[in-house]
Amino acid sequence: MEKHKKKVIVTGSSGLIGSEAVMFFDRLGWSVYGVDNNMRKDFFGPDGDTTWNLERLVKSTKHFEHASIDIRDRGCILDHLRNVKPDLLIHCASQPSHDLASQRPFDDFEVNAVGTLNLLEGARQYFPENPFIFMSTNKVYGDAPNEIPLKELETRYDYARPEDQHGIDESCRVDACLHSLFGASKLAADVMVQEYGRYFNMPTVCLRGGCLTGPHHSGAEQHGFLAYLAKCLKENRVYKIYGYKGKQVRDNIHSLDVCRLFLAFYENPKSSAVYNLGGCRQNSVSVLESVKRFEDLAGKKLKVEYVDKNRVGDHICYVSDMSKFKKDFPGWEITKSLDDIFKEIWNNGA
Repeated sequence: MEKHKKKVIVTGSSGLIGSEAVMFFDRLGWSVYGVDNNMRKDFFGPDGDTTWNLERLVKSTKHFEHASIDIRDRGCILDHLRNVKPDLLIHCASQPSHDLASQRPFDDFEVNAVGTLNLLEGARQYFPENPFIFMSTNKVYGDAPNEIPLKELETRYDYARPEDQHGIDESCRVDACLHSLFGASKLAADVMVQEYGRYFNMPTVCLRGGCLTGPHHSGAEQHGFLAYLAKCLKENRVYKIYGYKGKQVRDNIHSLDVCRLFLAFYENPKSSAVYNLGGCRQNSVSVLESVKRFEDLAGKKLKVEYVDKNRVGDHICYVSDMSKFKKDFPGWEITKSLDDIFKEIWNNGA
């Protein structure tokens, strides 16, 4: 008898994390069903167009099927979930920009919150025992992380107290703070994913990502920090730094390490789990330091314009504390260093 071939649905399959997941599970021999309608192009214009990434996936995979479905279309997405009945659902599709959310609030909420509810209900109806992985965001914490005492160094801000050195953990509050409309819509989805896990006893997880990165990012000014920075340097564009003297810090995790984490959760699922996801302190870098790293790789200077006003609700210093996930999944670790990330983006991406 032929062994059951595992199936995975990946939403946002032409994006950074989605496309990495397609390649990752395709190499494992899974049947991979991608869902992506290139809404990123609509959101961000030509810089956000993911057509090139879809074409790359079609050429380089063996077990991949693509469906151009809008996750807001309840009937269409429910039909797709019923027909496929995957062993795993990885939900990466989103409207990912703070700034754009304020200009298109209905699109933002309907994609991030209502789209997620459509997927959750389809999972509950057709495969409630199978893991549901939701790519949430650290923006569910709003600007609460900015309340942690900081110290200003030459090229970055850092936490002032020794007890904060590991960064932000999952106990950080999610209310009574400024989120941006994007952060609020993602928080609505995050809480709903948890509720389906608890109320219906489904294996769900919210992964509250920091800066997720890698060489297959369609970087745009409003989303895709490192990819867009590299694109500006390659194309001699002006890169705008928004506030905080360019010393704001992010921790970066490579898309491949994210996919290895997906597999770890699939193999040992939990109900209504919540984990922070990022590169931790070892992969933390400021905007100024990132500019210098890419300039060193390129052998030329970036055109920079400093805008004194920071983005609304932007984190000054954010480092993900992943000790909770590492405790629950001790076999997982970060394998891609900051050097690896910068070199891959410069050599293969942008």
